[in-house]
Parts: sequence; structure tokens; C-alpha cells
Amino acid sequence: MGVIYLIRHGQASFGAADYDRLSELGQRQSELLGRALAARIPAPRVARSGTLTRHRQTAETCLRAMAEQSACPTDPGFDEFDFGEVIERARPEYRDRERLHADIAARPDPAAAFQELFGAAVTRWVSGRHDSEYRETWPAFRNRCATAVERLAATLEPGVSALVFTSGGPITAIVQGLLNIPDRHAFVLSWSLTNCGVTKLINGRGGLAVSTLNEHGPFESAGAELLTYR
Repeated sequence: MGVIYLIRHGQASFGAADYDRLSELGQRQSELLGRALAARIPAPRVARSGTLTRHRQTAETCLRAMAEQSACPTDPGFDEFDFGEVIERARPEYRDRERLHADIAARPDPAAAFQELFGAAVTRWVSGRHDSEYRETWPAFRNRCATAVERLAATLEPGVSALVFTSGGPITAIVQGLLNIPDRHAFVLSWSLTNCGVTKLINGRGGLAVSTLNEHGPFESAGAELLTYR
């Protein structure tokens, strides 16, 4: 029986010109996670990563802390959905990214303001009522992520563990399918996923099953500043 660990990336650079890079805190989270996983997950193990910069940086930092020498191939099946497009379809004025950044920055709590905007945009995307407007619909995204994890599971030898460095969206889509969570409730799960949180899947005879969700114990014990959600 193999195990797949879905790992959400460390904190990215919210509010910066290039979001798709780990913040300094994100680097610290990734290193701390690597030290924790080194003591927890025995060899043999393999690693996979989405293609985004924040995925690859999390993988590199975490695996280095684990003293893991094996390669970490990328798989676009584990990439996040295009949140820029999802926002723009709900709020066309935000095709102008500078306007989006300015409007969010002007709010008393920019993080909360963005969460409100993003949540409404994702709800619209998942509803299925506007599928013709999106390059990748919610069902297509969900199928892409499920296919990626099933493809990985099919390659694992018995007793081999796999680490997958990805984002909250793919983790949500994979878990939603395995637990049969209704579409309208899927992203309630996503909002609670921590940076560098770990979701454990068992790869048994009956297929994949969720064992644990969003484990983040190392960050709770290391200090409140290390426990982040965006």
C-alpha cells in the first residue's frame, strides 16, 4: 500500500508584482515542513510538483531540508486554475491588474477584501451557469487534477510514498471527488487549507482514499506567524 502526500505550497507573495514566488515566510514554512517530513516519511519516496514557481520553490526547499536526492519532475495536471481569468470573468473591470491591485490596497483590510472578491468569483465559476466564458471550466479542472493523481498512483510501487507539491485548488478538487462533496460546498474546504498543509491519501487495492486532511501541526507548535492561509 502506497501513500500520496498532497502538499500546498508555502506562502506566496500576495500584493507583490509577481505573486507566483514564495515570500520569505513561505521559504521558512517549506524548510520547516521538510524537517518534519524527513522524520515522518521513510524511504523509498518520490516527488512531483506542479509547474508554477511557488510549487517548484516549495519542493526544492522542502526536499533539500529532507536531504532528498531524487529528482522532482513537474506535472501540469497539478497546476492551480487561472485565478486571474476567474476574477476577470466575474469582474471585467479587473482585466486591468493595476486597478485590481489599487482597489484592493485601498481597502482597510486588503487580504479580507481580496478574499471576498475571490470567493464570489470562484462561486460563479463553480456554479456551471457560465461555463462557455472560461477556458477551463470547473468540471474540466476537477477532471485534470483527478487524472493527475490517479496517473501518479498507478505508477507507485507497493510501499512507496509520493510527495506532491501543488496548490489549494487541486487539493480541493481531488478531495472533493474522493469524498463526493457537492460542487457548491467544495471551496468551503479550500478556504481552510494552510500553506504547507499536508493531505494524506492512501493508495490501496480499492483505489485512493483520504486518510488525513490539511495537517499543519509543525506550524502550530513553531509559532503563530508560521500558520498562514494565503
